[in-house]
Amino acid sequence: MAADARAKAVTLDLRRRLLSSSCRLFFPEDPVKIIRGQGQYLYDEQGREYLDCINNVAHVGHCHPTVVQAAHEQNLVLNTNSRYLHDNIVDYAQRLSETLPDKLSVFYFLNSGSEANDLALRLARQYTGHQDVVVLDHAYHGHLSSLIDISPYKFRNLDGQKEWVHVAPLPDTYRGPYREDHPNPAEAYASEVKHVISSAQEKGRKIAAFFAESLPSVSGQIIPPAGYFSQVAEHIRRAGGLFVADEIQVGFGRVGKHFWAFQLEGEDFVPDIVTMGKSIGNGHPVACMATTQAVSRAFEATGVEYFNTFGGNPVSCAVGLAVLDVLKTEQLQAHATTVGSFLMEHLRLQKAKHPIIGDVRGTGLFIGVDLIKDETLRTPATEEAEYLVSRLKENYILLSTDGPGKNILKFKPPMCFSLDNAQHVVAKLDDILTDMEEKVRSCETLRIKHPPALP
Repeated sequence: MAADARAKAVTLDLRRRLLSSSCRLFFPEDPVKIIRGQGQYLYDEQGREYLDCINNVAHVGHCHPTVVQAAHEQNLVLNTNSRYLHDNIVDYAQRLSETLPDKLSVFYFLNSGSEANDLALRLARQYTGHQDVVVLDHAYHGHLSSLIDISPYKFRNLDGQKEWVHVAPLPDTYRGPYREDHPNPAEAYASEVKHVISSAQEKGRKIAAFFAESLPSVSGQIIPPAGYFSQVAEHIRRAGGLFVADEIQVGFGRVGKHFWAFQLEGEDFVPDIVTMGKSIGNGHPVACMATTQAVSRAFEATGVEYFNTFGGNPVSCAVGLAVLDVLKTEQLQAHATTVGSFLMEHLRLQKAKHPIIGDVRGTGLFIGVDLIKDETLRTPATEEAEYLVSRLKENYILLSTDGPGKNILKFKPPMCFSLDNAQHVVAKLDDILTDMEEKVRSCETLRIKHPPALP
């Protein structure tokens, strides 16, 4: 039986019987069965078209023909491990090097962002001879055991914080301790990292690395204040550690103005390690880690070879090269700037209209809309955000929430997301928020505590 001929209820029943319930779906109360994708659209078993606003894996668009063709043509010729000499892996490394600062000149290829971050942790420890890691609060860096340990988003629900992990405040200028009215939030948040380092050193701990997404995503689509990462890097390097920039969700032109999100910090800021995944293969499982010659040599000095059976295979590298080709030929980085600016402008108009919108922040096609219950306390509007996402799904728009309060609407669509798409989403958002407000007013008039249509 073809997958698209099977009833949704049958598929759901099979999934519930055969897969762990911890493998969660979007919209668990009424999941969408997707059988096809094209560009920025997904299609269910009934042929209904959904606008995908969150899929940062299909970076240049679902099933982009150039990427599909590259994988198919290479598959027809050869796919094997990277221990044979092959042009694709060196060509791909060369193309990636052209997007990065000269200092980041050594590449390791893997299959997932989690693998890339795990390897970054290994290299940092080998280079520094230290064990400990500083991370940002609410961060997520992957699903391997080593990365759960440095992901507060996960470990706080599991075994808790290890003694070698040190958590610094999230540099959130909207709801963090140092806000938009602070004279120098970058310095204030960087000083918190310095304090975390000092506290660890007083206990005899030694810092191997600082890990951070260049734009913290799971934490709530955060835009760190300018100058923050440069100052943090000074503190970390003074303590003997390395700066690891996690670009798995935010790299490859998504921020618009630059190819990499860490470049928003300025030309003088260069991480010691950069990790890549998700968008790098447009849905194909490929990832990469870039670092310096010095860090790489320290890793080589162990005498233990690094080998990854599938990482850097000819097909994966052909796919990676095709993604870079599409980004260039379709000018998707510039497109992200244009569409992202348009979307943020129109979302800010909605902020002026709807009090539930507390903040609109972002760059390029990385945007967060912070929903609040009240302007003074900025209390997360968690239930309202969940309801809004559900209503958008009913209107065939796929959006989701993030952040500690699950109240941040996150926009990370395929890079082909258009001006018309942005206008359509904002119009539907306006309609739903207006309807929600009218129901609240009606219930206030009737002295009903909660509108019946809201959670």
